[in-house]
Amino acid sequence: MAIAIDRRTLVAFVKLGRPHFLVGGFVLYGLGAALAIAGGAALAPVRYLLGQAVVTATQLGTHYANDFFDLAADRANATPTRWSGGSRVLPAGALDPRLALVTAVALYGAAAGAALALAASAPGPAGVLALALAMITLAWAYSAPPLRLCARGLGEAATAAVVTVLVPLFGYRLQAGAVSPVIGLAVVVPAALQFAMLLAIEFPDAAGDAAVGLWQAWRVARGGYRDPARWESVAFWSVALLVASAIAELMGAIASGGAGG
Repeated sequence: MAIAIDRRTLVAFVKLGRPHFLVGGFVLYGLGAALAIAGGAALAPVRYLLGQAVVTATQLGTHYANDFFDLAADRANATPTRWSGGSRVLPAGALDPRLALVTAVALYGAAAGAALALAASAPGPAGVLALALAMITLAWAYSAPPLRLCARGLGEAATAAVVTVLVPLFGYRLQAGAVSPVIGLAVVVPAALQFAMLLAIEFPDAAGDAAVGLWQAWRVARGGYRDPARWESVAFWSVALLVASAIAELMGAIASGGAGG
C-alpha cells in the first residue's frame, strides 16, 4: 500500500482520527484521578500518564476503526455534520481505507502495551487489566464485526459505558488502588448526558444508516427530530453540556483535593 507522505496526506490522516473528540477522554480520566486524590490518594504521575495513554490510544483507535467499518454508511450519508457521519476522509477518497484499519490495530496494540506496563507496576494488576481490557474490547466491538454494536441498537450504551463510566473508574483505580462508591456517584450525570448526546448527534445519520440496513436507524427515525436545520445546534449543545458538566465535576474534585490538603 503505497502512500505519498505530503502535507495533504498528513492533514487527511489527522482529520481521519477526529482529534477534537479526544477532549472528553482527558477530562473524564482526569476526573477519576482527581476524585481519588481528593479522597486521600497520592498522585502517581507515571501511572497517570500510562493510564492516559491507554485511554487516548483506545479512543483514537476507535475513531480510525469506525471510519473503516462504517464506510458504506458514511458514503450513503447525504447529511453529515461536524459531529456525525465520520470524518468524511474515506468517502472523499483522500486516503486508502486500509490505512484506517492498520492504524486502528496499531493503536489498540499500543493501548494493550500500556495496560501491560501498568499491570507490572500498579497495585492489583488483575483489576487494572480487567478495566483496560473492557475498554478496548467494547471500543473495538462498537463498529467492528462480529458484534458491531452500533448496528444492534447497543452502540450508544456501549460508548457511554466506556467513556463516562470505565474511563473515570480507570483513572480512579490507578491512583487509589481500589474503587469507591464516590466514583460511581460521580459518573451518573455524565453517563446520562453522554447517552443523550449520542442520540442527538446521530439524527443526521439516520438516512445513511437506513440505506445500508442498520437497525439502529429505525430507533432514531422514530424519534422527534424533524428539522435538519437544527441538527448542528442540537448536537453542539448536547456535546457542550456533557463537556461542561464533566469539567465542572473535575474542577470540584480538584478544589476538594486542594482544600483537603
